Amino acid sequence: MQEPPTSRFPSATLAAIVDALRAVAGDPPKTRASFARGSCVRGTYVPSDRAEEITRSRSFTRPSRVLARFSVGSGNPKVAGGDKLVLRGLSFKLGDSRHRSDILAQSAPVHFARTLDQMLAFLKARIPGPDGGQDMERVKAFSVANPETLRQASYIAAHPLPPSFAGTTYWGVHSFPATNSTGETRFIKFKIAPVGAEVTPTESEAAAKSANFLHDDLEHRVTSGDVRFSVMALLDRPGDPTMDVTVRWPDEDNREQVRLGTIVITGLEPDETCDAGIFDPANLAEGMAHPPDEIFAARSGAYAISLAKRR
Repeated sequence: MQEPPTSRFPSATLAAIVDALRAVAGDPPKTRASFARGSCVRGTYVPSDRAEEITRSRSFTRPSRVLARFSVGSGNPKVAGGDKLVLRGLSFKLGDSRHRSDILAQSAPVHFARTLDQMLAFLKARIPGPDGGQDMERVKAFSVANPETLRQASYIAAHPLPPSFAGTTYWGVHSFPATNSTGETRFIKFKIAPVGAEVTPTESEAAAKSANFLHDDLEHRVTSGDVRFSVMALLDRPGDPTMDVTVRWPDEDNREQVRLGTIVITGLEPDETCDAGIFDPANLAEGMAHPPDEIFAARSGAYAISLAKRR
């Protein structure tokens, strides 16, 4: 397994990010700093016959068990699943104990900040005041000065989410260096696509559903059958941006992609199974390397701090 990178950020900086995430959500006790509300599941991973063209990582080229967590993006565990402006997340572990990879994906293909400093400023601008409301003038001023931080929200607003975790497409916003069986290395991005058609609800249908409907729907689908996703690798082209997670690759929706394998969700797990630790993005089996951007480098340390705060 690839060794976790030495964090290039002091723990005080990472702790400030975690504290700001929690403050924006109202500082709920003993919860994740983001994607607080989730459902833990298990399943299997079956590689495709083309996986080794992209990576020699045994976590992607060999069958394995899967532990996964579907979640809603806010740090508020009571956030309504029907809120069309809230991200969804899918995190999963695959591979055996010696070749483990943890992948984090979300329902938008870009992050909301390019650097850690920008992320902290973004969050501080949105921390509620004594009355519980945000200072919208402060938020607007920050957005005007940092227009790239609006790209994620613009994507979410333009792409209504389906009424199911199982019908959502999830994106890895980072550019991963993947080395294949012949020693060739290129950047890829992950796209986790549902097997089956996506269905987009009307606003009235979404509003009529209970706050827990996403989790109830997932439980129903898993217990009555199984839920499947294709793990896709989007392939790079010369000149693609690999350091800025607020921008997509040019023509990303229409470029070449290869199916690495299929995740089949077959059962439910107690929340404690996923909550006992973290899905650590630094865990990548040899053949899949760490992305070069600043946000990725900060994730592992920040998640560890968040775990300590919720215990």
